[in-house]
Amino acid sequence: MTLLVPPSSSPQLQDATRYVLENPGKQLRSRLVRASYALCAPKDADGAMADSAATAIEWLHCYSLIHDDLPAMDNDDLRRGKPTLHKVYDEATAILVGDGLQASAFSLIACDERLSCNQRTELVALIAGAVGFEGMVGGQALDMAAEHQQVSLETLKTIHAGKTGALFKAAVAAGAICAGASAEQRAALDSYAEQMGLAFQIMDDVLDATASSATLGKTAGKDRAAAKSTYVSCLGLEEAKAEAERLYEQALAQLARCEGDTTELAHLAKKMVFREK
Repeated sequence: MTLLVPPSSSPQLQDATRYVLENPGKQLRSRLVRASYALCAPKDADGAMADSAATAIEWLHCYSLIHDDLPAMDNDDLRRGKPTLHKVYDEATAILVGDGLQASAFSLIACDERLSCNQRTELVALIAGAVGFEGMVGGQALDMAAEHQQVSLETLKTIHAGKTGALFKAAVAAGAICAGASAEQRAALDSYAEQMGLAFQIMDDVLDATASSATLGKTAGKDRAAAKSTYVSCLGLEEAKAEAERLYEQALAQLARCEGDTTELAHLAKKMVFREK
């Protein structure tokens, strides 16, 4: 499904943003927002209450991919089966589109009057933390610093809890906030998301080592080329797969603590682990 494209005063930025958002990938994070909301919300609740949070988190994810692909970062030419944004336009445009998506994400939540002031404040603080220095940005910096060396498994977990896991965890928590979930529900969902974020990253490492670029829609073998520590290099291929499946089972166990229909969250967990790209 094509994502909403935020308005821009620059026709080139508008076109470049549309290029990214019309090819939005699996949208796992926004689906997690909506599934978490559906689990925790009253039966007569407005299903659109989580829309701004879901869209904002996808915009932030897209911004992170645009910047990750830049020459100063991962220097990639392919994303979601298409040339990366800086290859189609230029580096400055790619940086500005990423910056604009980040700002627009927080504006979208802050201006959603369907949510209470407290909900909007909590969502902005939660998501800002997930993408900032102690979340995604910090994890990316640690990941780059760990190139060309073998780090411990615990260090690797810390890197990926920020780089990948933080936004997954924020997505699940955001849905719960929009639904007015109880403290018990939120604790169980936090644990579910933490296990799934790590399992997703492990499978990313496995697929980078085993799948083709055509299958992945991005350049395969990047981790080996950059001499990055991965779960595959730390544990071996089969043990890495086994660890992802163990985390998947732990995530399902956390869902069992939640009242209500957890079918969609369980389905998304399965898609995150048992996947080919």
